[in-house]
Amino acid sequence: MSTATAAAGGPGRPAPTRRVTAGAAVRHMATLSWRNLVQIKHNPMELLDLSIQPIMFVLLFAYVFGPPMAGSVEAYLPIVIPGIIAQNALFAGMTTGYGLNVDITKGVYDRFRSLPISRSAPLVGRIIADTVKQAWSMLVLLVVGFAIGFRIETGPLGLLAAFGLILLFALLFTWISVYVGVKVSEPEKVQIFGFTIIFPFTFLSTAFIRLSPGTPDWLAFVMRNNPLTQLVEAIRGLLVGGPVLAHAWIAVAWGLAFMVVFAPLSVRELRRRA
Repeated sequence: MSTATAAAGGPGRPAPTRRVTAGAAVRHMATLSWRNLVQIKHNPMELLDLSIQPIMFVLLFAYVFGPPMAGSVEAYLPIVIPGIIAQNALFAGMTTGYGLNVDITKGVYDRFRSLPISRSAPLVGRIIADTVKQAWSMLVLLVVGFAIGFRIETGPLGLLAAFGLILLFALLFTWISVYVGVKVSEPEKVQIFGFTIIFPFTFLSTAFIRLSPGTPDWLAFVMRNNPLTQLVEAIRGLLVGGPVLAHAWIAVAWGLAFMVVFAPLSVRELRRRA
């Protein structure tokens, strides 16, 4: 057996992979996170999507649905702004699966695997970058809400807690997007999944309306037990006042359940495709 063959681990065996230290893995994740953020410079439409869509939703819901549903735009804003923030976080989370699918189908992910970097860096780096994008989108929503009359009644701590909660839930929910992204064959199918699932998921919650005595029992049951309802009610409590803790714990528990189910499935499917 030649020296080269022995160094490769034997005939037909791949060369042993170099171990990556924890510090190096963190640097790799940070580098790939920055790579995904810098891409916005070359694709400005992505930033427009993260900015224009939230503005459009706020203005449409506030001025079209506000007067008939709450009597005025100002009265509807404390209801609709938290709901749009939650809905937008779910839609923004689908960009993780879309971007991951693009990397896989175009061979970028294979290129990452050939580099001496942490195996988890490409996936974690994308998730971190998309979380930053979600924070930007939430900031845009709040600025537009302030411009048309929305006011935070709980102070800076409530605002920071709302940011933390929505980003945590979005981070956990993103694993569904990751699984779809590595499972389907084309990026467009990730978008189709997002619209097909998230729109009903949102409208069968209290994101845009309050539960009323006239709501049918079956619909009230679905809305009350919708994970998004728990998230929205917690955000409303943090921004404008109301119960927070019970709703927040249930929302986080749902998010953890999503991660526990879909993270292993995503990793297994990613290894199979790669």
